[in-house]
Amino acid sequence: MGKFLKWLDGSEQQDPLLKAAIAHLWFVTIHPFQDGNGRIGRAIAEMCLARSDGSAQRFYSMSSQILEEREGYYDVLEKTQAGSLDITEWLTWFLGCLDPSHQAIESNLRQCFGKELFWQDLKKRNLSPNDRQKKVLNKLFRRVRRKTNQRQVDEITKTSSRTALRDIEELIAAGVIEQEEAGGRSTSYRLNRAAKVRGAGLVDRRSFGYIAKSA
Repeated sequence: MGKFLKWLDGSEQQDPLLKAAIAHLWFVTIHPFQDGNGRIGRAIAEMCLARSDGSAQRFYSMSSQILEEREGYYDVLEKTQAGSLDITEWLTWFLGCLDPSHQAIESNLRQCFGKELFWQDLKKRNLSPNDRQKKVLNKLFRRVRRKTNQRQVDEITKTSSRTALRDIEELIAAGVIEQEEAGGRSTSYRLNRAAKVRGAGLVDRRSFGYIAKSA
């Protein structure tokens, strides 16, 4: 650990991305603790990447990507630790995770910016959803399929079915949400497509650059 920490904090010239990959591998191979080595190893890699970025603002997470691809992570880790001192395959795998991690955060940022534009659009139209309706709209943004039904609205708002139905009808009348074609017990609601176009559809790559500079 003494040698590892001296190297980690050293100022010798080395590619910062490769250093992040090597630091993680070296630490989890030493495995100094009974538990938590993986979490600390990921934190060390994130620290090295933060240093390489030279910026206090970071929008991507290598840790999340490693967890997302944990099966491949354990496979390449086992091969590297059980083989020779050649870590080329490990470096290739680690660096290969960077691009998906950037794509994942771009998708998340796109959703966040789209949601913000959605609320701004409601404000411009002088629409003021009540607290219950805001909970429903926020839930719709978080759902993968972006739809809900009255029973779920009841659960989200913790109110009576009559009140929940009135809230839904008000949102439909305002053009914020719309009812899907299927009716009866399977009746469900989704964000109005026109509202989504005014919101999430307005986000483009220039928004990311503007927000990053503003931050």
